[in-house]
Amino acid sequence: MAENSTSSPVAPRGASLDTADDRELVEWSRNGDLLAYDEMIRRYQQRVYATVYNMTSNHEDAADLTQEAFVKAWQALKSFKGDSSFFTWVYRIAVNRTLNFLKARKKRVHLSLNDLDAGVERNPDLINLVSHDTPRRNLKLEELKEKLNEALQQLSEPHRLVVTLHDIQGLPHDKIGEILDCKPGTVRTRLYYARQQLQGLLGDYLK
Repeated sequence: MAENSTSSPVAPRGASLDTADDRELVEWSRNGDLLAYDEMIRRYQQRVYATVYNMTSNHEDAADLTQEAFVKAWQALKSFKGDSSFFTWVYRIAVNRTLNFLKARKKRVHLSLNDLDAGVERNPDLINLVSHDTPRRNLKLEELKEKLNEALQQLSEPHRLVVTLHDIQGLPHDKIGEILDCKPGTVRTRLYYARQQLQGLLGDYLK
């Protein structure tokens, strides 16, 4: 992202960017160290992108929104008070920008799970959702993905978001609460109703 990184200030002598913690990187970035900010992008870009892609189902939109989120974070970095982690802060920026984008787009698109970084085939919550105590445990993964695609697309954006963040990205309730600026209990409630809706939408498939 930082095109002029080669001419930017470097980390203090003896400090290594890849072993520095986020607070150090934030401080160096505030002082104009683009290399330090590039390191934070490297750490979190893939996870932010995966979440945005799960919400938009479009690679170009996800890439643009992810870049916009990190640019916005860079521009607002001096106002970052450190009340939460940088990861939570930039995640919140990305989520808010994505929700605004989806409202403006005003149409539904097909959500593909093929590129999830965690991989739905390794997520027990989603697998158990459609396979627990049913005679179809051995259905092919592609069929599982297709059915989940259809069901997830019918959820409201807030409900789809909590499923994405918790069941796919693996974030805990409290972290999701920080990102969405709500209480962990609210996250649990939304997740419960989202799963109930998914079970209802997949009712015929579960028989």
